[in-house]
Amino acid sequence: MKKAKLVFLDLETTGTNPQKHEIIEIGCVVARQEPGPDGKPQVEKIEEFDIKVKPKRIEDAEPGALRVNKYSESEWLFATEPEDAIKTLAEKTKDAIIVAQNVSFDWAFIAKALHEHGMKEEMNYHKWDLASIAFGALKDDDSIQKFTMRSLCEHFGVVNENAHTALSDARATFEVYKKIAAL
Repeated sequence: MKKAKLVFLDLETTGTNPQKHEIIEIGCVVARQEPGPDGKPQVEKIEEFDIKVKPKRIEDAEPGALRVNKYSESEWLFATEPEDAIKTLAEKTKDAIIVAQNVSFDWAFIAKALHEHGMKEEMNYHKWDLASIAFGALKDDDSIQKFTMRSLCEHFGVVNENAHTALSDARATFEVYKKIAAL
């Protein structure tokens, strides 16, 4: 196993279509992974951050999405402009491997935002999906049937106190990953 910079990421969006909907929150846990003395990965948190992103087309939002991710106009009053938010994300994730629950969903929104703001992708080309990692590690474990974030948290005893907020879900992804890496 090689050393790696990992970014455990979660986004909250105004809907499910990256061509129509927007990122409204970015949560990340940045970590370093190295081989431990036993050969298993050791994962250490470097930093974490949460960015509320000002929506530009809130009228296009799916009401259900806003309800699930707890959007309110007052909570987003001082939110970051989209270009500044994606620039911060790009800077903090340079050369990092993205790890997310349903990474293809999050990556579709990030790639679109980078393109919209004329920014180059500088993250590692590898994108790791937590559900896929968990399935590979637990495929013979009959005590788990689904690989949703909720199911994985329950299986590993990880508390996600504020589910469907970006930083809380990024932290849960980080904690579940650490449990899998220790297997």
